[in-house]
Amino acid sequence: MSKRGAEEMRNEMVAAEGEIKMENFEKDVVESHPYAFHVSGPRNVASPNWRDLINSSWKDANYKRTVMACFVQAVYLLEIDRQENRTEENALAPKWLIPFKYKLVETLNDERDGSIFGAILEWDRSAALSDFMLIRPSGAPRAVVALRGTLLKSQTMRRDIEDDLRFLAWESLKGSVRFNAALNALKSIATKYGSNNVCIVGHSLGAGFALQVGKALAKEGIHVEAHLFNPPSVSLAMSLRNIGEKAGVAWKRLKSMLPSNPDTQMSYEGNDTQSFRIGLKPWVPHLYINNSDYICCSYTDQEKNGLRDNHDEGDKENAKPRNGQQVVAAAKLFLSSNKGKQKFLEAHGLEQWWSDNLELQMAISNSKLISQQLKSLYTLPASQLTQPKRGQ
Repeated sequence: MSKRGAEEMRNEMVAAEGEIKMENFEKDVVESHPYAFHVSGPRNVASPNWRDLINSSWKDANYKRTVMACFVQAVYLLEIDRQENRTEENALAPKWLIPFKYKLVETLNDERDGSIFGAILEWDRSAALSDFMLIRPSGAPRAVVALRGTLLKSQTMRRDIEDDLRFLAWESLKGSVRFNAALNALKSIATKYGSNNVCIVGHSLGAGFALQVGKALAKEGIHVEAHLFNPPSVSLAMSLRNIGEKAGVAWKRLKSMLPSNPDTQMSYEGNDTQSFRIGLKPWVPHLYINNSDYICCSYTDQEKNGLRDNHDEGDKENAKPRNGQQVVAAAKLFLSSNKGKQKFLEAHGLEQWWSDNLELQMAISNSKLISQQLKSLYTLPASQLTQPKRGQ
C-alpha cells in the first residue's frame, strides 16, 4: 500500500514538473516572439508616470507618433492572437497598450468573416493610479479608434484584399461594412468624450478607412485628430482623373489656337458646373509618408495652383491662409527622409514609424491628392446654395 502511494506521489510530481516546464516553455515562446513588444517595439519610450502631470510626454510629436503606431500594431496582433487561439495569459496585443496606460474596450469585427480589423482603446485610469497619476496627461486622448491594414493570413486575407480592390477601383471605402462600423465607433466615443478628446489612427488600408471616416465626421462639423500611416494613394479613379486633366489641358491649348467665337464661348462657359468655397474651420489630418512606398507616395505631389508647403507655419495645427484667402484643403504631412532607396516592405512597414533612426520632414501641405479628397469639405455646388427670393 505504501509502495503504491509512493508511486502515485512520484507520478504526480512528474506531472507537476511537466506542467511547470510547459508553462515556462510557452512563456519563453511568447517572450521571444518576433512581435513581442520588448523584441520589436520602441526602445527609448518611457512609460507615463507622475512626472507627465508636470511636463506631458504627449506634447512631444515624436512620442505621440510612436504611441499611435503602437496602437495600430496592437490591432494587427489582436487578429493574430485570435487566429492563433491565444489566451489572456499569452496574448501579444495587450503588451503594446499596457506601457502607455491604455486598455482595450471593444474590438471592431468584420461581420463577413469575424476578423478583427479595429479596436476602441481608452485611457486606463486604474493602471495610471497605480503609478500615482491622478489625472490624464495633457495631450493624451481619452479614447482612440485604431484600424489595421491588410493582413496576409488565410482567415482574413480575402476580405482585406476585397477592400483593397474596392479602393483601387473607386477610391472610396464607403461600400464596405468596415466603414460603417468604424464611423459608428468614432461617432460614439466623440459623443461620449467630446471630439477634442478622441482620435482615429490607421495604417495602410486602415489609414484609408481612417481618412474617409474622419472626413465623414468633419462634414458634420465634428473634427477629430487623425494619424494616417502609409495611407493608400493609388487608384484607378485617380489615374482616370489624371488622364482627364491632361486631356483638358490639351483641349484648352487646342482651343486657344482656334478662331474664337464669343457667342459660342459664352454659351460653353455658361454651362460649366460652378462651385463656391465656404469658410469652415479646416480639418487637418496627419499623414506619414515614405517616398519609397509606391502605395502612398502620390500624396507628395503638390498642387500647381494654391498654397505651397509652408515650413514657417509647420508647427501650427491649422495654419490660416494669408491675404484673406478662404480655407483650402490641407494636411499635416510627415515625410520620411531616410537616405537611399528602401525596399517596399520596409518602406510600407508600420515599425519604421517608431524607429529610433527615423528622420522626418514636416510641413502643412496642400498636396494635389489631399486637395481632391478633402475639397468637398469646403465647397458647395451652386445648386445647393440658397437662392434669394424675389422682391427681397
